[in-house]
Amino acid sequence: MFDQMKSDIAIIRERDPAARSWVEIVICYPGFQAVSLHRISHQLWKSRLPLKLVARCLSQFGRAVTGIEIHPGARIGHSVFIDHGMGVVIGETAEIGCRCLLYQGVTLGGTGKENGKRHPTLAENVVVGAGAKVLGAISIGANTRIGAGSVVVRNVDADSTVVGIPGRIIHQSGVRVNPLAHSALPDAEANVIRNLMDRIDELEGTVRSIKKHLGEITGAQNTEETTTGESQNLKDKEIIDYIGEKSNYE
Repeated sequence: MFDQMKSDIAIIRERDPAARSWVEIVICYPGFQAVSLHRISHQLWKSRLPLKLVARCLSQFGRAVTGIEIHPGARIGHSVFIDHGMGVVIGETAEIGCRCLLYQGVTLGGTGKENGKRHPTLAENVVVGAGAKVLGAISIGANTRIGAGSVVVRNVDADSTVVGIPGRIIHQSGVRVNPLAHSALPDAEANVIRNLMDRIDELEGTVRSIKKHLGEITGAQNTEETTTGESQNLKDKEIIDYIGEKSNYE
């Protein structure tokens, strides 16, 4: 257990530039405190002695002190970092692999009242962004990143990026990414809107060309264009403000 705590301190120093010493981590980092208390409560939970109530009381004490609720039945690997951590909830049958990173407001929760496995399993090196919800007895593959505010209810393959509600999977197999680089997450909705508007511009150009050629063939002087609303394109300020510059997503 002490080896796991040492590895928890090491991963915090590796990933958080604000961590100046192990003393500061032990005293001031609620994520480390919550995981350390959980490692004790988990041992009590697994004991053959009737200590489950004691384990639950210890986990409730940890929740009151840190704002992080971890059920003593949850399994957490070594080098797990809960950054800031306020509002994090980890359910009884959740499993978190080694070197995972969870931000504040993350929920690893269940979706029903069934017995047995009902919480998610995170493989190694998974990053779960602030406010994300991973629900149900699903598996999240190794090296996966889940964007802030996403809601994931289906299995996710390894080396993937998940964004949106419900979570949409965008594969990045074979690409090594910085676990702290949340600004590098793709915006799937913006890409869809961009593709649709490109296609609309292309179709409108084709229609205008056809009308022009028809006018030349028939000798018509005017060809009226019927529109149902004000047309917008990707160069309009409102569109750029909404989906960002194209260079941000390429």
